[in-house]
Amino acid sequence: MPRPAGLWRLCRRPWAARVSAENPGRREITSGVSPRGSTSLRALNIFDRDLKRKQKNWAARQPEPTKFDYLKEEVGSRIADRVYDIPRAFPLALDLGCGRGYIAQYLNKETIGKLFQVDIAENALKNSLETEIPTVSVLADEEFLPFRENTFDLVVSSLSLHWVNDLPRALEQIHYILKPDGVFIGAMFGGDTLYELRCSLQLAETEREGGFSPHVSPFTAVNDLGHLLGRAGFNTLTVDTDEIQVNYPGMFELMEDLQGMGESNCSWNRKALLHRDTMLAAAAVYREMYRNEDGSVPATYQIYYMIGWKYHESQARPAERGSATVSFGELGKINNLMPQGKKSQ
Repeated sequence: MPRPAGLWRLCRRPWAARVSAENPGRREITSGVSPRGSTSLRALNIFDRDLKRKQKNWAARQPEPTKFDYLKEEVGSRIADRVYDIPRAFPLALDLGCGRGYIAQYLNKETIGKLFQVDIAENALKNSLETEIPTVSVLADEEFLPFRENTFDLVVSSLSLHWVNDLPRALEQIHYILKPDGVFIGAMFGGDTLYELRCSLQLAETEREGGFSPHVSPFTAVNDLGHLLGRAGFNTLTVDTDEIQVNYPGMFELMEDLQGMGESNCSWNRKALLHRDTMLAAAAVYREMYRNEDGSVPATYQIYYMIGWKYHESQARPAERGSATVSFGELGKINNLMPQGKKSQ
């Protein structure tokens, strides 16, 4: 079966447990998975976390899981680029929702001293990709992190937090386990992800069955991310977006790849199955509405990238209101304000 043609960037992306720093070269697996079916009391229970664990475990057990890693590897490399943009080393880092280690493979031991890799799926941890960094694998739920306060210098997360039921609480936990002046760098799917698939399924199901059910999981809006990060305690925030478009032979190949990525829908209100004629109609609608000139169909993945810092007194802060000595109205006269010697340099 032909694989996607490639990736194109279209636009500018608790429980307390002791963390041991001994034997940094040893790979070990510990467990901190939440009780089955548990979730925060204040959270909307949107996603079936047990089903998501099974989906990710199934995907990691496939004979050739690398066939479906293209998107997560691409986003993982972009997260690593953002880590390298920070001119410092991180002695202890955490990869939250690591999957098979899509970020770690792009990092080096000069930047990261030791990396804890956390995921809900044990098969993903067992089949993780090679990295030169000393790692520790931890089987844990992103909603219930088993680490002490002020533990990590860096927390990264790539394409995992969109399946969390209580995103505000997850961000608060990330802030809690970061050391002062620690940084969180994350990526998650945005609201326009797979809009082509969503529209095609809705149109076909409405026409064939007189109504539609959600078949693509809900996503966070970009306008909410800055507010959620600030509410969790982060400062010096950066939020930006990317769109990655992948071309597929057809709708069914796209859905096969989503399953292979472990990204099938796990919402509680999902419809168990679609009738065969509805699926065929959706594939026809998809091709009719979005077909490329070469006969392939596009799928758009919108990615939100976020960076937030935990407060430390050494960080730069804005000056107090009213402390400026020059107004914006004076900027046009800046040449007149500069000493004559500086003008000539």
